[in-house]
Amino acid sequence: MKTVLMVAEKPSLAQSIAKILSRGNMSSRKGLNGACSVHEYTGSFIGQSAHFKMTSVCGHVMTLDFIGKYNSWDKVDPAELFSKAPTEKKEANPKLTMVKFLQVEGRGCDCIVLWLDCDKEGENICFEVLDAVLPVMNKPRGTERTIYRAKFSSITDTDICNAMNHLGEPNRNEALSVDARQELDLRIGCAFTRFQTKYFQGKYGNLDSSLISFGPCQTPTLGFCVERHDKIQSFKPETYWVLQAKVNPEKESSLTLDWDRVRVFDREIAQMFLNITKTAKEAKVESVSKKEKVKQRPLALNTVEMLRVASAALGTCKSSDFHTVSKQSILFDTLLSIKNIIRLESLSKVKCWVKALLSEGINRPRKGHDAGDHPPITPMRAATEAELGTDGWRLYEYITRHFIATVSADCKYLQTTISFSIGPERFTCIGKVVTSPGFTEIMSWHSIPLEESLPHCEKGDLFPVGEIKLLEKQTSPPDYLTEAELITLMEKHGIGTDASIPVHINNICQRNYVTVESGRRLKPTNLGIVLVHGYYKIDAELVLPTIRSAVEKQLNLIALGKANYHQVLEHTLDIFKRKFHYFVDSIAGMDELMEVSFSPLAATGKPLSRCGKCHRFMKYIQAKPSRLHCSHCDDTYSLPQNGTIKLYKELRCPLDDFELVLWSSGSRGKSYPLCPYCYNHPPFRDMKKGMGCNECTHPTCQHSLSMLGIGQCVECESGVLVLDSTSGPKWKMACNKCNVIVHFFENAHKVRVSPETCELCDAALVDVDFNKAKSPLPGDETQHSGCVFCDPVFQDLVELKHAAMRHPMHRGGQGKRQGRGRGKGRRPGGRLNPKKPKDKMAALAAYFV
Repeated sequence: MKTVLMVAEKPSLAQSIAKILSRGNMSSRKGLNGACSVHEYTGSFIGQSAHFKMTSVCGHVMTLDFIGKYNSWDKVDPAELFSKAPTEKKEANPKLTMVKFLQVEGRGCDCIVLWLDCDKEGENICFEVLDAVLPVMNKPRGTERTIYRAKFSSITDTDICNAMNHLGEPNRNEALSVDARQELDLRIGCAFTRFQTKYFQGKYGNLDSSLISFGPCQTPTLGFCVERHDKIQSFKPETYWVLQAKVNPEKESSLTLDWDRVRVFDREIAQMFLNITKTAKEAKVESVSKKEKVKQRPLALNTVEMLRVASAALGTCKSSDFHTVSKQSILFDTLLSIKNIIRLESLSKVKCWVKALLSEGINRPRKGHDAGDHPPITPMRAATEAELGTDGWRLYEYITRHFIATVSADCKYLQTTISFSIGPERFTCIGKVVTSPGFTEIMSWHSIPLEESLPHCEKGDLFPVGEIKLLEKQTSPPDYLTEAELITLMEKHGIGTDASIPVHINNICQRNYVTVESGRRLKPTNLGIVLVHGYYKIDAELVLPTIRSAVEKQLNLIALGKANYHQVLEHTLDIFKRKFHYFVDSIAGMDELMEVSFSPLAATGKPLSRCGKCHRFMKYIQAKPSRLHCSHCDDTYSLPQNGTIKLYKELRCPLDDFELVLWSSGSRGKSYPLCPYCYNHPPFRDMKKGMGCNECTHPTCQHSLSMLGIGQCVECESGVLVLDSTSGPKWKMACNKCNVIVHFFENAHKVRVSPETCELCDAALVDVDFNKAKSPLPGDETQHSGCVFCDPVFQDLVELKHAAMRHPMHRGGQGKRQGRGRGKGRRPGGRLNPKKPKDKMAALAAYFV
């Protein structure tokens, strides 16, 4: 019996396919990574009996990155990233251990069937799965085929079974086009981003952006926003005039008519028309027309349309909201599947409408473009707000209503148009009466607005003119782009994919290039405006969507097998490498614009701590990224982000004489001192850039890990709990790696780390002095020395908590984690590594609540 491994793109998809193919006769278990399940059943495969294992990945298995030193901004010239810097595939989410999971499930299998999404990204994931699984699968006998690709566009019994009966092969060319896009985006984006970030952050102190990024898709996205801003700024309003007439069909009613000329921009001409019409006392009906009209039900919902709706109607456009959907077709499959899905909605808020729809008969959905990759976005089962949360529920409810609307009747209404003449001028009024609301009952926001009823009249009827006046108005500028409008522009110009569009929009918001105003309107900041104007000044193609569209055409040729992957990649990188060098040589053009809007480092910030080189005060620049700048030495020092920085008791580092500063994430968070110079230039081989005094391995400094480290963190493997000597009287120790905080000995007068170590766990002992009036020690004692982990006297005085961090990545520049304890083994003047024997873990846990 053959063993067949089948892999889908998402766990839910794997379960659905397995249910259909096994006819529900399957067993399920969790995979070793905890995120993906494995569904097993027996059946027939290519005319032979087989044991099937159906599982999934969670999107891309691998991601592309530079190797080793080329990830260092300080050691590598950005120009090298275009060709010299080697790249490698790394696991996209190391925590999922997806490669290991696939290898465990694939070991000993004879064949593999790939059920990945039927688009270019899906083809790319196919080969990521194959790279992981093929080495552990059974070797084929002779020319025996082992790799199969399932092509499907909906999750129905018919489509899935048809795909299983007509298996093909994965498309290498489409996968290569995705590889090319990934490498282009990585090399181009990183080169430009590193150069302009270092250049401008080294000159200006109030940019308020931790990363001045460039992206082949992100930058044109910003360009659309700035283009609209420029139109608003350059707009000059024009005055125009409108002739407005009212007639009185009955004594106590009036009807406002629209002028057929709409408006004129010449005051004298407008006055002439007013004078002519004022002489007429009656309005004559010239024609009355009635026409049955139809407002069509919507097409099935695809992802880009859902993004637009979510932004415009629901006020959200985050990629996390759409992690369960990807590029969709807008073509339904069979009416049978539609009926099944509608019945699943019978418990929802639209129960009555669904019942009526089923009894009256559903309508065939409108034909749309079939992309051949996925079914439309449809609700698969009834849900509640408690399950999905507020935002998720609003999105789910919209998708449900939209889906039901696609199989409902069209909205029908009767439109009446009455044409009047007042003197020589023509006027019109239009009225609409709904005859059959159709889908607008379930999508009420699309309903025909109620209007005042038009009078019954015939050609030749006369109505008295109630009022004729001239209205003076002005043309108004366009408003800032809404998120929905931006999505439309991005789709039109081929900027990003439906999955990446919200990511690009989120990036320009996070980088402080635009702000989101009321109505989800995107207003560019000074930084965003200057960047785009700078690109226009140096090389407009860097910001215009045209070059990205041209690149996409080349990538499509790779996908079609009409262009060579290596040649396209080499040619495109060569173009952008030339553009990069020209950009670097011409950066003064953008710098001139920066000088107008931003202040130089020397003129920014407030004096805080003394430089160890010149002993003058360095200025603390609070705008992102926060840093210290010495104007005399013209040196800038990075600091930990997302916290407060203040001077630390005017104490100095024994290595370089820089004054220490204290970083804190708040009263409920953690804090630690650091030397600005050591933080940026690690003094010891086992230290990395971005480490504070709580990770410094200096053997005798009173602020170092060697002197204040107590024991291994109770949660993470690599952290050490370090005494926060500034925390009294609410004393605490905090892990120097994760966000664990241990509160202990509240109201103690002094807490010191002893040179002695615990005989049981080798953690450093602590010496505690309490005030006599507040001592919790037995027998009115005020002093005690013991192990925080093992001493029964300290048991009730210790409490484990997690720091309240403003951002999970509160510290930048960290490299590989240190070993356990204060360091590895003994150091001059130091002590043994604090360590926790495995058999004491359960006992230690009891000391923390």
